[in-house]
Parts: sequence; C-alpha cells; structure tokens
Amino acid sequence: MTDHTTRLDHVVLWVADPVAAAGFYENAVGLEPLKVAEYTEGKVSFVSVRVNEETILDLAPHSLVERMNMLPGSVESAGHPVNHVCLALSSAGFDTLRARLAEHDVPMSDIGHDSSGARGNATRNFYFRDPDGNVFEARHYA
Repeated sequence: MTDHTTRLDHVVLWVADPVAAAGFYENAVGLEPLKVAEYTEGKVSFVSVRVNEETILDLAPHSLVERMNMLPGSVESAGHPVNHVCLALSSAGFDTLRARLAEHDVPMSDIGHDSSGARGNATRNFYFRDPDGNVFEARHYA
C-alpha cells in the first residue's frame, strides 16, 4: 500500500477467552478470525479478527497484562475499559449485522438516528456488547 494517510490499524480488546471471542466475532458479527490455530498451538499470544482490508481487532487474553511494559505505567492501564468501538457499514451490511446478532440472541439497543461520527451524521445506529462486555456501535451513513 502506497497511500500513507493516517488510518486506524487495530484496536486491542481484553477478553477472557480469545478463541471463544473470535468465534463470537466470526459467527455473530461476521468478521474473519485470524491466528486462531497459531494461538491454540502457543505460537502467538493473541487472536485477531479482520474488520476490513486495513483494520483488525486484536483479542488479547487477560494473562497478557503482565507483558504490557512498552511505556512506564502501561501495566496499570492494561484492561482499562474503552467506552465503545464503532463499525461503519453499508445500509445492507447494517441490516445483515443486526439480523446476525438477533440470530445469536445478542442484546441490542434500539435503532437511533442522526448520531454524529467521523463522516457526519449517521442515518441509523445501534449498540451491542460482546461476551466480554466490550461495547460496539454499528452505523451506516446515507
């Protein structure tokens, strides 16, 4: 890739069981799991799921906290909750995600309208939680 504009590369979420979390994101959300076999074989320390060609979610086990020493104080901040992560979808993708989550009995908020985001006001949005309590917003723009 030769376009060097700033983009979101990845978000790390703390999870109790990375393999189970990857299963949730694959089955209920429709994201592609990455490195699950390598994780179960002990070759990598976390699992990921692909959001799009440029962005992934890393699913880090709580046991990884002790290795969060990249900056002074990082260990103390590891596992600190994020308010929510927002996924922007097409209108059809929004409807498909909502149907998938319903099929998997994932509780969701009502549909909201005109919430502000990176590309202006979204036509529709809703919220849901993963099994580890991480909150996601799903939205689509006109």
